[in-house]
Amino acid sequence: MRVGVLTGGGDCPGLNAVIRAVVRKGVQVFGFEFVGFRDGWRGPLEGDTIALDVQAVRGILPRGGTILGSSRTNPIKVEGGVERIKDNLAGLGVDALIAIGGEDTLGVARQLYDSGVNVIGVPKTIDNDLNATDYTFGFDTAVGIAMEAIDRLHTTAESHHRALICEVMGRHAGWIALHAGLAGGANVILIPEQPFDIDKVCEYVESRFKTRYAPIIVVAEGAHPLDGQMELQAGELDAFGHVRLGGIGERLAKEIEKRTGKEARTTVLGHIQRGGTPTAFDRVLATRFGLQAIDAVADGDFGKMVALQGTDIVRVDLSAATEKLKTVPPERYTEAEVFFG
Repeated sequence: MRVGVLTGGGDCPGLNAVIRAVVRKGVQVFGFEFVGFRDGWRGPLEGDTIALDVQAVRGILPRGGTILGSSRTNPIKVEGGVERIKDNLAGLGVDALIAIGGEDTLGVARQLYDSGVNVIGVPKTIDNDLNATDYTFGFDTAVGIAMEAIDRLHTTAESHHRALICEVMGRHAGWIALHAGLAGGANVILIPEQPFDIDKVCEYVESRFKTRYAPIIVVAEGAHPLDGQMELQAGELDAFGHVRLGGIGERLAKEIEKRTGKEARTTVLGHIQRGGTPTAFDRVLATRFGLQAIDAVADGDFGKMVALQGTDIVRVDLSAATEKLKTVPPERYTEAEVFFG
């Protein structure tokens, strides 16, 4: 059997660990042959491949990013895109495809499966917002990076008596902000699921200053105020129709300065959260996902995504994984509110 592998969407630590596990077990246990597709869905769309064998995956376990490259190419938006992919897979003799990615990548995988392509999905997103899996690899690394940044911000905030805002990733789900904020001892955490009251945020800021400590505010990039409280800028759209976010931290800093008279500064972590070597947790999780994904291929159990439920790796339908986002429930946010102010 010849198996194709691709990584789509934003890169994150752990992608190479999945690729390594898929290839190592696929070759050594099942005798499969592999082909890597470059840059997400662009690879199969254009027939752009690289050789993928045991030698190609040696030494990549601790490396961040992806040796296959990635992109946000959406073949569904390309005229005849699905048929082009099917034709290219047939021409290359690819019998099955392992797609490693998040909501958008796996959404395309689901549509290809419905069109007759043998697809297995592996969940990847630092936002941890994919449904049907408790955790996605990359999330633990991103939280650790954000927590370390918050730890460092505490000391400079107190030295200069400033409110410091740390903007982290999280378009629709605030998991990174919630976990990093709790772990880093933030005084306010703002997430997309809970529109914030800027007046209340300013109350927390002033309350913190009264204790002779400086406030740290962690805000997810997709967080937004109650209607009419602040002006927000709209960005351009990517191939999947998502607005390119960024800027809520700066807008928040200006509002805090205007309303409290206190100096406020913003640190935007951005792609720093995606880069570098994965944590031990993410390496192990990504490796287990890869091992189970190639098992699913060997079993012919296509149209599935491997998922972590409890401590077990299970298979769920791609439709279940992509039908909705896994967002922060209100009760989890209520836990964090105890430490606000």
